[in-house]
Amino acid sequence: MDASELAAFLHSRRDRLRPADVGLTAGPRRRVPGLRREEVAFLANASIDYYIELERGRGVQPSAQMLLALARALRLTGDERDHLFHLAGHPAPPREPPRATDPSLLTLLERLDGTPARIMTDLHQPLAQNRLAAELLGELDPVGEPGYTASIVYRWFTDPSARTVYPAEDHERHAQSFVADLRAVAAKRALARGDAEAEKMVADLLDRSEEFTRLWQARDVEVRRFDRKRFVHPAIGVIELECHHLFTEDGGQRLLWLAPVAGTDAARRLATLAT
Repeated sequence: MDASELAAFLHSRRDRLRPADVGLTAGPRRRVPGLRREEVAFLANASIDYYIELERGRGVQPSAQMLLALARALRLTGDERDHLFHLAGHPAPPREPPRATDPSLLTLLERLDGTPARIMTDLHQPLAQNRLAAELLGELDPVGEPGYTASIVYRWFTDPSARTVYPAEDHERHAQSFVADLRAVAAKRALARGDAEAEKMVADLLDRSEEFTRLWQARDVEVRRFDRKRFVHPAIGVIELECHHLFTEDGGQRLLWLAPVAGTDAARRLATLAT
């Protein structure tokens, strides 16, 4: 822990805020341009003496919960919050996945005309996809719908139609992969903010699917980064593609794109599908 740098950083973030920025009234006799120490303490639900000791660099060791409260009180950005944690000697918690589609991933998606691609949340909720992905994967997956029930993983274990695009002999492998990925995501979300969505999704699947329960109890963990999948399409038959995943920095969203396997006629058949 770097107590002196932590103190200086807190002071600098306090100085840049104005009372109106945090919903407070400035008052007529204000001597400082930024927030007062007692105002930050109030916003963070901390004692004034405790916060004063922090800004004096007296070696007070703040907890992760207190650091999150200070980050909210001081309106820190994601990078500033991570820096605050590092100065206090704590690992920075994972960031909350954004609700809107990540603009960088969306820009890439718009340029991937010749290969199927879609953007999903870490829970595999489809946010956007290109035309070729819709052609290959069909319109079964609800794109942009809120809630965990729109997740491809959730539908895999609750809706038999979600599996029709894959050969039956591959279903067990995909189920194992989905569950291993979900276990990693659920633990990460719980650490970040005690997330309820992933927890509810897992509880719902445990209640509805014996297959999911069996695989969940195996406790396998593996984030999906690369795979090869076979897809069944009524016009082009069975096609094998490489599945690549590109993640946002916080891991909250991923861009999935499907590339032809070298040495196969997959590229030609994708081109047929595109036309």
